[in-house]
Amino acid sequence: MSLYDIPLHTLTGERTSLAEYKGKALLIVNVASKCGLTPQYTGLEKLQQRYAARGFTVLGFPCNQFAGQEPGSAEEIQTFCSTTYGVTFPLFEKIDVNGDDRHPLYRQLTQAADAEGETGDVAWNFEKFLISPDGTVAARLRPRIEPESDELTAAIEAVLPA
Repeated sequence: MSLYDIPLHTLTGERTSLAEYKGKALLIVNVASKCGLTPQYTGLEKLQQRYAARGFTVLGFPCNQFAGQEPGSAEEIQTFCSTTYGVTFPLFEKIDVNGDDRHPLYRQLTQAADAEGETGDVAWNFEKFLISPDGTVAARLRPRIEPESDELTAAIEAVLPA
């Protein structure tokens, strides 16, 4: 099954999939509102603004698996993200990224290796998976890599659609 075929739900509960993003570069990030890395929302939104016109979007997947740092309801998450960080990129339903209840999207994503060749579980909130326009994982970036880092922006620019 391709990443585009995996059933998803938006933060408001509507059924969807990544199929509507086919042909775009995507940055899939597990996000949380009460984490030391939460200020990365600012950099993620800047990436969204910088590259959206060039066929790129950030996709946020709230997750409460790391020290309970995303306890909010869908409405609370949406309000927090839009009012605190001005988030305009799509947010999806809260999911598990590790363990027995790992969402099928993350079952596939976690098979990708990071720069050190490590695969498997997501390490913490704000781990990033860059998806090329053909639907393959182009890069896996661990949580402490800042959204606007040279490493991430170079990777994004390398996979932007022509």
